[in-house]
Order: sequence, then structure tokens, then C-alpha cells
Amino acid sequence: MSMLTGFTSALSGMKVSQSQIGIVSNNIANVDTPGYTRKTAQQSAVVLAGETAGVKLNQVERTVSESLLKSYLASNSTVGGIKVTGEYLSQLQTTLGTPEGQNSIAMNVSNLQEAFNNFSVDVTSAAGRYNLLNTAQTLTSRFNTLTTEIQKLRGNADMQISADVETINGLLDELDDLNERIVKDKVLGYDNVADLEDQRDQALRELSGYIDINYYTRESGEIVIQTTKGVMLLDKDPHYLSHTAITQAGATTSYYDGAISGIYVDGEDITDKIQEGKLQGLIEIRDETLTSLQSQLDELAGVLKDKVNQAHNRGTAFPNTPSELTGSRDFINSAVQQIKISNGDVRITIFDASGNQVSTGTLIGDMGFSTNGDTVDNMLQCINDWLQSADGANLPQASAGVDINGHVYINTGDSNYSLSIMDESSSTPGSTQQDVTIGFDNDGDGYYDRKAEGFSNFLGLNNFFSSTQNEAVYDSKVLSKNANLGVQEKVTLNFAIDGSGSIGTINIYPSDNLEDIVNKINSNPTLNGDIKASLVPNGNGYMLRIDNMSGSQMEINEVMKADGTITGFLDRIGLKPSNAGISGSLSVREDIEATPGLIAGGSPEFDTSSGKYVLNAAANSVANDMGKIFSENFTFSQAGNIATTTTTFANYASTFVGSIASGVSDAEAALAYQEELSDSIATKEAELSGVNIDEELAQLIIFQKSYAANAQSFTAVKEMLDILLGMMS
Repeated sequence: MSMLTGFTSALSGMKVSQSQIGIVSNNIANVDTPGYTRKTAQQSAVVLAGETAGVKLNQVERTVSESLLKSYLASNSTVGGIKVTGEYLSQLQTTLGTPEGQNSIAMNVSNLQEAFNNFSVDVTSAAGRYNLLNTAQTLTSRFNTLTTEIQKLRGNADMQISADVETINGLLDELDDLNERIVKDKVLGYDNVADLEDQRDQALRELSGYIDINYYTRESGEIVIQTTKGVMLLDKDPHYLSHTAITQAGATTSYYDGAISGIYVDGEDITDKIQEGKLQGLIEIRDETLTSLQSQLDELAGVLKDKVNQAHNRGTAFPNTPSELTGSRDFINSAVQQIKISNGDVRITIFDASGNQVSTGTLIGDMGFSTNGDTVDNMLQCINDWLQSADGANLPQASAGVDINGHVYINTGDSNYSLSIMDESSSTPGSTQQDVTIGFDNDGDGYYDRKAEGFSNFLGLNNFFSSTQNEAVYDSKVLSKNANLGVQEKVTLNFAIDGSGSIGTINIYPSDNLEDIVNKINSNPTLNGDIKASLVPNGNGYMLRIDNMSGSQMEINEVMKADGTITGFLDRIGLKPSNAGISGSLSVREDIEATPGLIAGGSPEFDTSSGKYVLNAAANSVANDMGKIFSENFTFSQAGNIATTTTTFANYASTFVGSIASGVSDAEAALAYQEELSDSIATKEAELSGVNIDEELAQLIIFQKSYAANAQSFTAVKEMLDILLGMMS
């Protein structure tokens, strides 16, 4: 019996050594295979009926560290997010330019300042006018291009999210398949389980680049995968992600108002639960980084437009003085909405082709407009009566009114007669030119909800810059979601839109916060479908955004209390027409582009000897005002990571451009650090679980010798058995 035992032991030893040689050979062959881990197998004695019956090879195992793998997965997720940020900011910087670049928006602003200054030196120079026009067009074109590029990048990011969601789903399918094979092969005792686990780990590594994950392993060998916020991705079966990409992004297109689809798992929006990985980087680029830059660009364009237009509206072109002026402001209901003029009077002067006064009159002093204010229609009727009256301008063909677009127009009706509008400190001819203060009652309740400076400026009768954008979107200042809104008693807000007038109200109470206001607007049956509200992230807080989805003019006002007062709620939260998207539609006024002679250099001058106003082609008072704008400090509201600041246009533009360069630099530094960390973890993993050729060769020699020894033992036992059998025969 002992000879047979020796025979069996030698034979099993040979088989085990042969298997060990196969394992070592496989390790050596896969030394450069990504994700491959060193395989080993322990051997144990086989005991039958209390006696040793050889050896057997236990299950092949991997040499791995779960903690190092999980550390790598976390680091790899961070790398994925940072890499996306750097790539998109680099693309934008290519278009935007560097702070010192000759083609940056900061340089475009500086060039416009120089063009205005040169124009003011000689307003009669045709070359100066064309240079000013070309420089302004270059700036507006840059605004338009940058807006297009930012929104294109947002759209690309959203499309990439959809593509990455499909990739993630494919990886979940792969991991699910590997789970099933590992569980089955482990039960059946197959030797390939460790290799399958390597493949699964490699799929986990790839998945972690797209989304942050945690996992744990069940006794059966299968793994369960979740996001770090607990969203289940794989448990027995995959939990697939879904996302519908937008066709086109705009400045007001936002995930937060539902215009951009979320990322869903099992019907739940998990967008805000994705913490790291390429997906998180794309979400941040789409919803925060690029929207922050867009808001900064819009803030620069909006303030620039307002300030230049305010100055230009004080002036009158000559000799290209227009016989008709049409405003840009939309009036929803001019028969109800009211205007009040204070701090001076508005003078309208009619000139002949030589720039000499034909007639002049002031809106309050000569035309009879009430100092207490009146409707827009009644104001225009006062102007119309004066224009046609023999005691006034004596132009029976002249007219003033509101056109079908809700814009105010004033027309002499005769191209031989032109007109000028100028604000003065009083109704007395020759009074100091200064902007009057305009009060605007947007719902006709007798309370003047808004204030503006300059009559022509308020109506937009002689703008330099124009935009196709209406006041269809309102934004508040930046607040926290749960900020105390200062409401001590019920506040009622009224909403009106062009074509429909007042469409509904909401009530706000002391306990309400910004989210409550959003919910009240969006759930109000009379507002729903026309008006949408949302909270838009901006810097360190949120803006309340109210959007008229038709894109037409919208008016929001606080309803007056019984005592004729309001609480000032809108002013406290800073809710006013938004600049969102204005940089995408900003342009030089169309007729100025066609006829640069319409650029105003000065305003009518009062001749004390004759007591009349005259137009002088060399007058440059308004040109000087427009040039001075660029050296003055203006307040820019918080936009993204640029806090509310008071500075010049050039400085703000430089800050904007610099923020891109800073973002690129920060992303590069963060990526370098994180990649170094990931490489360090990978190196540690390789030291522990990787294949060392020298060690494997040493093991190979040992197992070869073991095989040889067992073979000799087998041969010896065989020879002894042969001798024994020979003796018996």
C-alpha cells in the first residue's frame, strides 16, 4: 500500500508543480498587460482514510489591495473632472484671447475708448466717424462671437454628457456580465476567476473616470456599485443612466429652470448627486463655469450699452439731423402706463436744413404736460398737438405716437424739417443741459415703480447701441436660498406682459424665501405657461430669475397698498430687467451703420443774441461725454466669480479675460497634482500586485525543481513496482 501511496503522491506533486509553472508563466507573459495582477496558488495535502495521498492546488488568488484600488478610483474620478475643465477653458481662451493679447475683449474696449477720444477732437472728420463706427462694430462682433462660442461649448458639454452616459451604461453592462461569470465560475471551481476579477477591476477603473463610485464585494464574489452619494448603479442588474441633450444652448438656457434635462437613474434626477468624474466636470462647465463667464460678458455689454446710449441720447447729429425718431422701449399699454418728469424739462426743437431753429418748446412749460405725470398716450398727444399747432411747430403733417411694436415715435412729416430732443434744468430757453429724472408707473396705479435718467434715453430715441433683446427676463441680486427678504407684511407682485397686459399676481409673506417665490410663480395657474421662475447659481449665492417665455416685454411691480405706498420689496431684492444674453445681440444702431453721419457729436447750442438754438457741425460736447465714460468708474453687479465692483470698462474687461487665464492655470496645476497622486497610488499598487520578473523566475526554478524531484520519485516507485511484479510472475 505504501508504494501505491508514493506513486500517487509523486504524480499529484508533478501535476501541482506543472500547474504552478503555468501560473508563473502566465504572470511573466502578462507583465505589461494593463490591470493584470500577480497570481499565486497555495497547495495543500490530500488525506484519504487518515493517510497522505499527495497534494492538491488550491484556488488561484490575486495579490491585490482593496484600499489602494479604492484610493485610485477616487483619485481617477477627480482627474476626470479637472481634465474636462481645463480642456473647455483652453478652448474658450483660444477665442477670448489672453489679457495682454491684441485680440482680447479688453483690447477691443480700449480701442473703442481711443476711437471716441479721437472722434471728440474733430467731430467733422468723416474718417474719424468711420473709424469710430468700425471700432464699435468690431467690439459688438466680439461680444456676439464670444457669446456664440460660450453657448456652443455649453451645448458641446451637454452632448458629451449624453455620450458619456452611454459609455457608463456600456461599462455597467460589462461589469454585470463579469459579475455573473465570476459567481458561476467560482462555484464551479474554475481557475479563471482571478483573471475575470482583473478585468472587472479594470472596468471599475475606467468607470471611475466618468463618475465617482464606491463598491463592496459580496461573499458570492459579485460587487455592488454606488455613487459616493449612494445612488445605486449595479446591484444584481445595472441601473442605467439617461440624459436627453439639448439641441441649442442660449444665455438663459439653464438646467435649473428645466430647459436642460437632468441625468436620471430609475426616474430620479441625480445631477446634483454626481460629485466627481468627467460627468461632474461637464456639468460644472455647462451650468457654472461657462454660465459665470457669460454673465460677466453680459454685465460688461449691458453697462457699456446703457452708459454710451445715455450720453448719445443727449446729442443731435448735424447735418444729418433726423426728421423722425423712434424709440426702443416697449410699452405694454401706453394708454395706462404713466410717465412723470422731474428735475428739469424736456425741450423739443425743430430745425431747418441749415441747422437754424424753426420752433422750440418744452414738454411741461409749453406743451402742457402735467408736472404730476400722465399716461404715455397723453404725453404724446401733448407733443402731437404742439407739433401741429400754429402756435407751436406749425407742422400739420407731423405726428407723435406709439407704433405697432409699442415704440414711441416723433415725426416732423417733412424731410426739410428735423428735430432734436434735449433735457434742460428748467423750461427757460438757454437753461443748463442736464438729464431729467423719469418716473415710470408701469401699471397705471399712480405709483411710479421705476426711475431713469434722461427723457430720450428712457425712450431709446437716439441710441448708439441697440439690441433685439426686450425686458423679458428679470434677475434679482445674489442672495442665499434662505435669505431673510425683509418682508414684514404681505407683499403682492403683479405681472404684465406685452399683448396680454396684467396676467396675474402672487402674494409674498414674512416667512417666505426665494424658493417659496419660485414655487408660487410656477404653480400659479394664471401665470403658468407664460412666466417661469427659477433660482440660478451665481457666485456664492443664487439669483431669482423670472422669465417671460414668449420673449416679449414684461413688467413686474409691487401692488400699492391701501394707503398709497409700497414696501420697496423689489428694490430690496434687486429684481430688475436682466442683462442675460445681451452680449449676443448687441450691435451699433442699424441706421448709424448705414449712415455714420447720424453719430451725435454735440447738442443744440443757445445763441443768446438771437435767443434761438442752432446746430453746429463742430459741436463736440456729447462726443466728449462719450469719451469720458471710459475713464469713469461704474458699478457692475455680481456676475459669477466677479463680485459687485466699481471700476472702469477696461479694468472690468481685463478682469473678465484674466479670470479665464486664471481658470486655465488653476486647472493645469490641479491636474498636475492629481495625476501625480494617481500615478503614486498606481505605483504602490504595482509594487504590491504587479509582476516582478526576477521573483517569478526564481519561483519558476523552484517549481521546475519540484517537478523534477516528483518525477524522479515517480520513476523510482515505478521501477520498484516493475521489479515487484517481475518477481511475482
